[in-house]
Amino acid sequence: MKISISSDHRGYRAKQRIAEMLRNAQHKVEDCGCDNAESCDYPDMAKIAAGHVSKGESDRAILICGTGLGMSIAANKLRGVRAALCHDELTAQLSRKHNDANVLCLPADLIGDQLLFLIVNSWLETKFEGGRHARRIEKIAEIEKENCPG
Repeated sequence: MKISISSDHRGYRAKQRIAEMLRNAQHKVEDCGCDNAESCDYPDMAKIAAGHVSKGESDRAILICGTGLGMSIAANKLRGVRAALCHDELTAQLSRKHNDANVLCLPADLIGDQLLFLIVNSWLETKFEGGRHARRIEKIAEIEKENCPG
């Protein structure tokens, strides 16, 4: 699977560790920045990695900032992106099963490495259930068409 990954300065170290874990699991990783722990703006970083998903250049993306909130808000502005902020394995699984989330947002300041890795693994391994959930995803796409021309 091709996964774009991005962070702001607060998520930089977690991004590096998660990218290494993904490569070790044989995923193709596109590191979209940031490239160090110097201050940068999360909307810029979210736009790049989530933009790859929006344009069909990556299968999924992972975004990391201090709380994950800013990244999820910014990423969800892009057409076709369904970004979910997850704090545990259950929310990661449900974001995939019910919402077909294609962008995972993580809070680097709030949880440790072990839990970050468990969340990422759960999110990557969980399949979308379809069925009644597919109808809801279609409704989200309709909202995008109505409100985000082009």
